[in-house]
Amino acid sequence: MDVYAPPYQTTDDITVLVAEICEEIERISVLQKDHITPKHKKENLICTIHSTLAIENNSLSMSQVTAICEGKRVLGNPVEVREVKNTYDAYKLLPELNPLDVDSLLKVHSLMMAGLIPDNGKFRSQGVGVFNGEKIIHMAPPAALVPSQVHNLISWYKESNLHPLIKSAVFHYEFEFIHPFADGNGRVGRMWHTLLLGKWKEPFYWLPIDALILSRRQEYYSAFNQANNTADSACFVELLLEIIRDTLKRFC
Repeated sequence: MDVYAPPYQTTDDITVLVAEICEEIERISVLQKDHITPKHKKENLICTIHSTLAIENNSLSMSQVTAICEGKRVLGNPVEVREVKNTYDAYKLLPELNPLDVDSLLKVHSLMMAGLIPDNGKFRSQGVGVFNGEKIIHMAPPAALVPSQVHNLISWYKESNLHPLIKSAVFHYEFEFIHPFADGNGRVGRMWHTLLLGKWKEPFYWLPIDALILSRRQEYYSAFNQANNTADSACFVELLLEIIRDTLKRFC
């Protein structure tokens, strides 16, 4: 049987970005011991939750999201409030999750989409597409292929010799390409990217990478679309690495 190999070709810019990120993360790892407090980490986590849901068009403000995460009652769309509660509960599990375990992936989807869709915690059974607003940018593979494709992607990650920064970004792209769930793929995929990075270097658990993805949302979708068209995820990987580098410089 052929070994699964995601379509990816490295570039000089990617090599430079990896070096820059490694330098920044070492600086932060030293800084964290004395200057980065639990309060700072929680604020960044709430920023992540607000951002990842805003990417999915949740309209609640940062202050409303903060209040919900603190257990306060908030006037707002009940569905959007539920999205925040679910996402906060899911992110609190980050350090104990195994990113290379399918059951953990299904558990997080079940928690994140509880009360929002009927088939939370299950792979999709029908065809779906990726939309940017009302414009479809990708038709996902047939539902029958999803379980094997997810298992193959995880097996590839375990065996790949690529740098964790690169292969976690490739995983992010491939996860969104497979689009394994009926809904919630974007928020779960971004959380899983964070989880993969956090297993490599602990500060990534609380760095709000999604805040900069939100600010570059159109580029994010465009890079995904370009990767589909060229059958090479390098452009998507490069954008994510730029965002990670800039997040490290902005929030630390």
